[in-house]
Amino acid sequence: MNLALKKSILKWALVTLALILIMGCSRNSSPTGGNQNQKNTTTSGQQNTTSNNSTPSSSTSTSSDVSKSIVYKNTKYGFSFKLPASWRGYSIITSQWEGIANENGSTVDETGPIISIRDPKWTKETPRQDIPIMVFTINQWNSLKQGVFHIGAAPVDPTELGRNNYYVFALPARYNYAFLPGYEDVEKILAGNPLQTTQLK
Repeated sequence: MNLALKKSILKWALVTLALILIMGCSRNSSPTGGNQNQKNTTTSGQQNTTSNNSTPSSSTSTSSDVSKSIVYKNTKYGFSFKLPASWRGYSIITSQWEGIANENGSTVDETGPIISIRDPKWTKETPRQDIPIMVFTINQWNSLKQGVFHIGAAPVDPTELGRNNYYVFALPARYNYAFLPGYEDVEKILAGNPLQTTQLK
């Protein structure tokens, strides 16, 4: 075999090898790209799965938050009030509501306690919204509803929060009219029906 033939065969062999290598690289890059897309999709799916799995965890966290909530109990009147953990260190302020007789419009006809739960972040410099709970005997509540007396200037009656066999517990009308800091938090607390009653002996 002469030298020219050898060079020709070697040349074709190198060209063929180069073509095989180019085609092989092209094929390898294509599946790899596909695999990367699949991995990304899988990773995304795993993240979603993790996210979905974290929902019960979230619920557990919520349950944990519920278990961390604090409860104010009033054994005298027979009710309890659930508060978020952020209200730990709250204080109780007691005042009095006055019912004005509708007959003459000036005589105090009925009175009763207002038990206000005060946000621990309340200060004299920056007062925050209290949670006021008016306490009525059932007879007083019935008289109020029958128009025998009224409370305050607002033409709206207090809103009932709950009752037991002796007392009715209510939220004053326009209790948050001043829009003090924290009033939105109080609204959220009240939306969760936090007041529970117990029957008294």
